[in-house]
Amino acid sequence: MGGKLSTKGKKKKQRKTKTASAPNNSPTSDEEEKCYDPGDPTLQLVDGEDEMDFLCIGYKSRRAKMSCGHAVTPTSLTDHCRRLLDDEGVCRFECGKCDAEWSFEEVSKMALLTPEEVGEFERKLFINAARDLLDVKECPGCKSRAVRTDLNDLSVECTECSAREGATYMFCWQCLKKWKGPAPRSDHCDNDGCQSPLEILKNCDDVVLSSVTGVTGCPSTRACPTCGMLVVHDGTKCKNIGCTQCKVEFCFVCLKTTTECLKLNPQSWYRVCSTGIAPRQTSIPVWQSR
Repeated sequence: MGGKLSTKGKKKKQRKTKTASAPNNSPTSDEEEKCYDPGDPTLQLVDGEDEMDFLCIGYKSRRAKMSCGHAVTPTSLTDHCRRLLDDEGVCRFECGKCDAEWSFEEVSKMALLTPEEVGEFERKLFINAARDLLDVKECPGCKSRAVRTDLNDLSVECTECSAREGATYMFCWQCLKKWKGPAPRSDHCDNDGCQSPLEILKNCDDVVLSSVTGVTGCPSTRACPTCGMLVVHDGTKCKNIGCTQCKVEFCFVCLKTTTECLKLNPQSWYRVCSTGIAPRQTSIPVWQSR
């Protein structure tokens, strides 16, 4: 059975966003841009480039230094942090120019967040953190997020859809379609194509890595060695691939992280690893979030 989110947590470090489409909440010509008070003694105002204005919008506010030393305007900082929350799914704020992490308090102050924006950012931080630390998925009916409480049952009730329809609404945790067949069940529902991750790993075809020498018999689907998400290689380019969930890049051939693989096999992006081809996986790695 499913429930609503109720637990907070941290997410692993994510990649920084440096380019993106203009955020929906960016000020238009009819809106007033947030600007720093030049008389605020707590700000270190500076001249020069707005280093968070990656879209070259050209905000008019004076620039002020963040704790990491990079200059921002309140609106460019708001936009950058919103992109991190929406596009990258992070639960921490990082400078777009360096590896520095900013506290929520610093972002709130320097971005001149309104009470509405503070509430928005807090909700998104919570949802992003919970998505990684809990088994959280979207209901296919109403798109609300649900948590599975029984890990041995793939049939999950969405309380919102049940209340709206006046009858119990169940969906499959595995294929994310409206539930078909008897319940509870731990292997699959009766929807066409509903397979367990282990069945997919066991039965998937081999992939031909056209640009990598010495690789034969490599499965086309792997479970990410960091978080367990299923990842498919399309056979093009090098043997390394990035996981869209945990953002860790790993070698599709030996299943080590790219960093670990390259330590053993320097400059081996296009040739087989010295440890050979990892066999088909028979278990799904569990993400140990920190």
